[in-house]
Amino acid sequence: MVDLTRALTAVPARKWNPNYVAVTAPLGAVIVASIIFATFVGLYGFDPLKVFTFIVEGGFGSGFAWQDTLSRAAPLILVGLAVAIPAQAGMVIIGGEGAIVLGGLAAAVITLPFMGAPPLPMQLLMILAGCIVGAIWFGLVGLLRQWRGLNETITGLLLAYIGLAIFNQLVEGVLRDPASLDKPSTHPIGASYMLPTIPGTYIHIGLVIATGMALIAFVVIRFTKWGFALRVVGGSERVARMIGLRVNRWIIGAAAAGGAMAGLAGAIEVAAVQGTANSSLHVGYGFSGILVAFLSRHYPLAVIPVSILIGGVQASGSLLQRRLGLPDATVLVYQGIIFVCVLLGDAMVRKLSDSGRS
Repeated sequence: MVDLTRALTAVPARKWNPNYVAVTAPLGAVIVASIIFATFVGLYGFDPLKVFTFIVEGGFGSGFAWQDTLSRAAPLILVGLAVAIPAQAGMVIIGGEGAIVLGGLAAAVITLPFMGAPPLPMQLLMILAGCIVGAIWFGLVGLLRQWRGLNETITGLLLAYIGLAIFNQLVEGVLRDPASLDKPSTHPIGASYMLPTIPGTYIHIGLVIATGMALIAFVVIRFTKWGFALRVVGGSERVARMIGLRVNRWIIGAAAAGGAMAGLAGAIEVAAVQGTANSSLHVGYGFSGILVAFLSRHYPLAVIPVSILIGGVQASGSLLQRRLGLPDATVLVYQGIIFVCVLLGDAMVRKLSDSGRS
């Protein structure tokens, strides 16, 4: 067997440090998307300048707005990591919504047999349960990719819908709290088990946890031999096998790590926001996380500011509705346009890069 450390230092992995293209391509995509969105709202008779002014004001215009934005950024960071970590191994997994709701469901029910136990062990148990369930769910995607050759993007998307169906079946069935009449929910976890907020704010501690996970992911991927090996696998499975890496384990492990982040997002939503598992868990964080990961070019540290940006855009939806009468979903249209422009920008960059080599 080839020595791992020596082999990895001799194999060119995918470049980590972002160059100017990694910064200008997403920025250009956002600018183009903003122009398209401005044209769109202008055609409907609204002043684009006012729309963008209220987007900035609703997301970042006051202390209250900032707190709302940062609270929304916490799950976005984790779901962005759920896409960005498997991407280091060359996978595009976009089924975060299923892992979120199942992770949240696991967190909601795991404490029920232990009601009355001290809060800290139960909070840790909820977080662990969410991570494990999310890891298993995404691990299936990696397993099916390596075992049966199924495309991980399609598999992840289909499993997301299966996960949502399982969640709805359980929440509206055997796990339903009889007291939840209008909105089927599980039994509440209890106020003592809710995660605390950051002192002086109403931002829950999940933001700190999510930021910590992004920092850990950055350090592991950037500075350890495991992260280097993961990027070698993502660069070329053939080369990875030649130097003795167990590619199947790395692929499945990367998928499971991403799933753990999505499951953690669901667990935090239950333990810090909802207090129970219900339909409020699937509000689109899983799909917004895809945009976060692609805008950040799958760099764990870049996921943090991008999540704050997208969280601010989402937080402005209610202000647009109150001030201009625009539907709350207007910001989702804006996000969708950004995502399409990001994909088109990536395609153009790849084409130009290939032309330059030839």
